[in-house]
Amino acid sequence: MDKNMLLKNIEEKIKSIYKEEYKPEFFEIMKSTIEKFEGKCFDKVEDISEKNIYLITYGDSIYEEGMPTIDSLNKFLNNKVGDSITDIHILPMFEYTSDDGFSVVDYMKIDEKLGNWDNINMISKDYRLMYDFVANHISKSSNWFKGYLNGEEKYQNYFIPKDETFDYSKVVRPRTSPLIHEYESKNGTKTAWTTFSEDQIDINIKYFPVLIETTEILLNYALNGATSIRLDAIGFLWKESGTSCIHLPQTHMIIQLWRIILDYFKPNTQIITETNVPHLENISYFGDTKNEAHMVYQFALPPLTLHAFTEHDSTKLTNWASTIDKVSDKATYFNFLSSHDGIGMRPTEGILTEEEKQVLVDKTITNGGRVSYKNNEDGTKSVYELNINYLDALLNKDEDIEEDLQVQKILSAHSLLLSFIGVPAIYYHSLLGSRNYYKGVEESGINRRINREKLEYNRICEELESDSRRNKIFTKFKKLIDTRKSESAFSPYGTQKVLDFGNEIFSLERENKETNEKILYIVNITSKEKTLDCGVRGVNILDESRIDGKLTLKPYGFAWIKVK
Repeated sequence: MDKNMLLKNIEEKIKSIYKEEYKPEFFEIMKSTIEKFEGKCFDKVEDISEKNIYLITYGDSIYEEGMPTIDSLNKFLNNKVGDSITDIHILPMFEYTSDDGFSVVDYMKIDEKLGNWDNINMISKDYRLMYDFVANHISKSSNWFKGYLNGEEKYQNYFIPKDETFDYSKVVRPRTSPLIHEYESKNGTKTAWTTFSEDQIDINIKYFPVLIETTEILLNYALNGATSIRLDAIGFLWKESGTSCIHLPQTHMIIQLWRIILDYFKPNTQIITETNVPHLENISYFGDTKNEAHMVYQFALPPLTLHAFTEHDSTKLTNWASTIDKVSDKATYFNFLSSHDGIGMRPTEGILTEEEKQVLVDKTITNGGRVSYKNNEDGTKSVYELNINYLDALLNKDEDIEEDLQVQKILSAHSLLLSFIGVPAIYYHSLLGSRNYYKGVEESGINRRINREKLEYNRICEELESDSRRNKIFTKFKKLIDTRKSESAFSPYGTQKVLDFGNEIFSLERENKETNEKILYIVNITSKEKTLDCGVRGVNILDESRIDGKLTLKPYGFAWIKVK
């Protein structure tokens, strides 16, 4: 795209966003902003492929006394993980005040304990990096909000005060905390919209200077090493009276605007939207599949996989997965089972019954986890997420007793993650075979801390050798990843077909039509041995055994059959 076409597209998009409030100077200001980045050195980014595997981690997940934690993380990855992982999602790495990073004080200042931009630059030499852009809200300790409270003219429209004429009745809430909070200011009490907490103040992107600020931040992330940018809680960005204030058309158009700009300056930089909502709402962020998000979080996958391995019944997972196939040659899914947050339950709406959801809630509590709730429009509360280490969530305590069977079940569930169409993202505690971190919950009172333990470098290195459970999960997981990366049938832009071998089996056929490679994935989701006629001849690339139609799978066993 040449510059004239870029500017034409930008002007059209801004007019669509602001409609009757659009002013010609909006375009001129955005044009000047864009021109600041002309001639700057943006790194070249290769498009994603079957070789891309993301690791989700905090910048201080691995630490050593007296060292910037990014350096410790980099050392650990190089020494222990190697090139099994290609992309590192560093959860918010900026100065913050709460929510383990998601209340950013300064969008460009690296948290001092992590290091600085030089440390980030060092790790970017070994791994592609994904940055979090917490675009919906900012810390109350930020200069922006301090300026708002102090009466500084620049910031008076950066936030959204309570408006008696605004109809809030349909606003979707992900939390049980108040939507509006009060703050003491230089001139008395001020109010502000707070979707998530009293310390996380929603920014007012309807005010054009805020769109300019956020666009500059996005471009600076791309300029400073980001090859992927995660738009956190992006669905809540735009607010309109009388609406749900989630997934509004203007939010979609802002993402499309940012894609136009990133495609110009740094093509193949992945825009990844994080919207923990029902599936059809979630995939709306693909736009026309070529003009909005490159990837969307596959939020239905974690709870449906958990359901299948809990009930030993793949019916719901199979029915849902049958609706998932190739998006386009430029868009795909960001797949995960575990993350820094809990297991979101909203994506199961319309898929699991209330009774089926309750089974997962009860199991979570039995297995030592916690449950978080949200407020509904009718004044009731419903389950928002399950807070538990995913490896602990998988285990059925009455049958998954032996360590080897537990390890096999964990690997089995993650084989599904690695097989599903899209790009797999693995949470660091899953790769390292961790358990529930009760101390974190008890000390903080924060449910999500159960899956956010920080690990001292020497201790985790030693435990990966001495702790048999950690060692088995880590070594076998890495081998599984490395095998997967060598097969073009797992291209994120390939195709996927769900096959039905009964409710105790889950199966996918993955194919890359460009290379004519096809892999049949079959997993036994029960604790009993299963034999079936898979109907194909080929080689199970996991152990090089030949398959001639008949296949026997051990408890939680799985196969990747390269079809000949």
